[in-house]
Amino acid sequence: MSPLSSLKSLLAASVAAFLLFAAPGASAQNTPGVLRVSAIPDEAPTELQRKFKPLGDYLAKATGLKVEFTPVTDYAASVEGLINKKLDMVWFGGFTFVQANVRSKGQVTPLVQRAEDEKFRSVFITTNPGIHKLEDLRGKTLSFGSESSTSGHLMPRSFLLGAKINPDTDLKRVSFSGAHDATVAAVAGGKVDAGALNISVWEKLVEANKVDPKLVRVFYTTPGYYDYNWSVRSDMNPALQKKIRDAFLALDASTPQGKEILELQRASKFVPTKAENYKAIEAAARNAGLLK
Repeated sequence: MSPLSSLKSLLAASVAAFLLFAAPGASAQNTPGVLRVSAIPDEAPTELQRKFKPLGDYLAKATGLKVEFTPVTDYAASVEGLINKKLDMVWFGGFTFVQANVRSKGQVTPLVQRAEDEKFRSVFITTNPGIHKLEDLRGKTLSFGSESSTSGHLMPRSFLLGAKINPDTDLKRVSFSGAHDATVAAVAGGKVDAGALNISVWEKLVEANKVDPKLVRVFYTTPGYYDYNWSVRSDMNPALQKKIRDAFLALDASTPQGKEILELQRASKFVPTKAENYKAIEAAARNAGLLK
């Protein structure tokens, strides 16, 4: 799929997401006493819910608000939900944060990121014994994750372009699995020669014995880049923003609650972040033709 086609797909998904959130019965704007939270669907909905439950309980106690987690169908829906005030806080990837920030004309505030997100990485995986470097992908089939994924599409595409490999012209076929774990399944099942995904999800699947690294192997790991963050709308009460930020920064792996939450979030700790950290992501997106 060409960058232009990808952009058209993203715009179509954004329109669909807007219609979904604007439909009758959708959550009322600025519901008193409720913090409406979501996350980009880079893993299965049940896994996202499982990961968020302890964090949601913790944030409810820290803020005095009822915390509601609402899964979204695609990445575009998370962007539209926040900028159209149907959501208050979203777990974004670097690219979806950039999309939301551009779409809202700077009205999205990134609060915190994991320490690991300061130098996040993607991995390229394969079962093909003839693939050992990015250049070996010429003429092969490759699966990215979601079109709006930083670690599953944008940055892997950027590093491919840096290696003089244009995914749209030099590969036999490019597909989009929709999520990191689905990319692994596509590679393991022989549907594609290779795939690109978030290193954190890859390591989690290996640790959980859900993938055999002897059969599916990493053949390239990217350099580090800024990625995920928790973002809120900039019009959120500053006092509430501070409560949420302070709650994340107070998480401590030496306490039972902190240990559980941080392990589920695959974080050693959370640190403050700022919009400027994502300028390189924005530049990569524009260079790849994925952001106009």
